[in-house]
Amino acid sequence: MYDWHARDLAAAFARAGAIAAPIRLSQCGFDTRRPGGLVIPGFGAELPDAVFVRAIGSGTFESVTLRLGVLHSLADVGVPVVNSARAIELCVDKAATSFALARRGIPTPPTWTVQSEQAAQQIVRREAGRGPLVLKPLFGAQGFGLKLIRRVEDLPPFEAVEGVYYLQRFIAGGCDTFRDIRLFVSHGEVIAAMTRHAKQWITNVKLGARPEPFEPDAAMIDLALRASAAVAAEFAGVDIITDAAGAAYVLEVNSMPGWRGLQKVTPFSVADRLAGDLLARIGFYGSEATK
Repeated sequence: MYDWHARDLAAAFARAGAIAAPIRLSQCGFDTRRPGGLVIPGFGAELPDAVFVRAIGSGTFESVTLRLGVLHSLADVGVPVVNSARAIELCVDKAATSFALARRGIPTPPTWTVQSEQAAQQIVRREAGRGPLVLKPLFGAQGFGLKLIRRVEDLPPFEAVEGVYYLQRFIAGGCDTFRDIRLFVSHGEVIAAMTRHAKQWITNVKLGARPEPFEPDAAMIDLALRASAAVAAEFAGVDIITDAAGAAYVLEVNSMPGWRGLQKVTPFSVADRLAGDLLARIGFYGSEATK
């Protein structure tokens, strides 16, 4: 079964007069005998007019590499892919995201990524006196696997982090409850936003955070657009937190964001907007796109 997001998006494309075929990337591959060289279930010798990537799916390093290769190759033969494989690669790898943001002068918490327990311990000894750090899985989403590090003893062993320690300065907000902000970007525009409130410091709707509608100001909109552009994402969920002084920091950019929580506090169909933006890009106007 395909998830709620895939069904919501397929229905949105149908309302716009287009046919969307949900396909798992794990079913795709290559066949160099074919004119297009790619195997896309249900398309035979043809290729889709466009691809909207909802998820890569779990798998081995080899299988994930193959799926990204399929996306790269679709783009190489002229099929619009949203988001591009490059954007997905940058966002899935939190270290690459942090590097891209910092390199472009986008405010983001100080971050360190190392490949040894000794190096991680040195960072904690040096930095924890200024406040706690957040240990995050390099590849991870929905708030799972996060750990607050206040001292060296809080660090898990090397094997427990798959050999990579991604450490980011914890930003304490100025509210009584834990809160962050998700801005949803589509094709150069912030189309919706929400705050996420939680009783503990991990503010993810999947883990029980409460979404509320939010109206970002011009500065925050600009920050979200710059962040999505930094990782070449055409649509993205940009997570922002403000500190006690009101300064805003980009925590992460998600190139395959969910919108189920966002939809609860948004007065229009997010999926309709996403579908309309992609169809407009390829010049398909089967019915009036949602704008």
